[in-house]
Amino acid sequence: MKWIDVGNVHRKDAKAQRKNEIRSVLCAFAAGVFMIPFAHAEVSVRDDLGNTVRLAQPAKRIVSLAPHMTETLFAAGAGSQIVGTVDYSDFPEAAKKIPRVGGYSRFDLERVAALKPDLIVGWYSGNAPAHIEKLQALGFPLYISQPNQIDHIATEIERFGELAGTTAVATPEARRFREQLAALRARYSGKATVRTFYQIWKQPLMTIGKNQIISDVVRLCGGSNVFGQIEQMAPAVTVEAVIAANPEVIIASGMGDSRPEWLDDWKKWTSIDAVKRDNLFFVPPELIQRHTPRLLEGTEKLCQHLETVRTRRKP
Repeated sequence: MKWIDVGNVHRKDAKAQRKNEIRSVLCAFAAGVFMIPFAHAEVSVRDDLGNTVRLAQPAKRIVSLAPHMTETLFAAGAGSQIVGTVDYSDFPEAAKKIPRVGGYSRFDLERVAALKPDLIVGWYSGNAPAHIEKLQALGFPLYISQPNQIDHIATEIERFGELAGTTAVATPEARRFREQLAALRARYSGKATVRTFYQIWKQPLMTIGKNQIISDVVRLCGGSNVFGQIEQMAPAVTVEAVIAANPEVIIASGMGDSRPEWLDDWKKWTSIDAVKRDNLFFVPPELIQRHTPRLLEGTEKLCQHLETVRTRRKP
């Protein structure tokens, strides 16, 4: 250690040391200024109901209460931060390993609380309102999801990225989604309208209402939902009502990966245009009934089916 007191060499050493000390202080200050906000900045995001969700810092322990939200969280780069989810959260493969807290319509509140989440993502039309209210009463930060239009999926990816501090993944993923969606719209805009009946299930016979996201898919593809005037998300209808609506195409999803057998039950109703022209089609439910980035794959399949319908029209 040099004794800084007299002499030209000592003064130079002292001056150099002071410069180094000042440089160190400035570097430390800069590190504090530029690093702390990323680690500890408050996060503020509006959910699909318009409520503001505030977190003291990005979420590290997330509980997802719907399969579609689990998948979208992974797409946003936040999969590793999910500590609990519900049954049927099976995509991507890593989602299968996440601990379960029950089903989306009936989950275990105690198991959710035991996971000590710093963010819970709920589903407005899927989770029981009483359960959501209980979680709110317990003070857990809640983001409520209800994407009713295809565009909303990209927005949700971005929001999840903000909430989880994973915008580096979420932002380009949302951009990719919007680009693919724009390409689909450009390809199918201006197509001749196809009267469409979308069947979710057989007993009870269920379809989609005007606010269901699949109705938005049908519109993008140039279809017209024959029950698009109904407010309910998944209304029950009668066979007689379907016959009266006379759809040009019937598209079903069912529950599994294969075409449901009950789709062919319509063949006995030969007065329906869809039956006359053999326009009975299937789209896998995981591609069309989940509000996730894979909805674009389901949209492409549905659009292709409507294109087939158009080719089968008589001149």
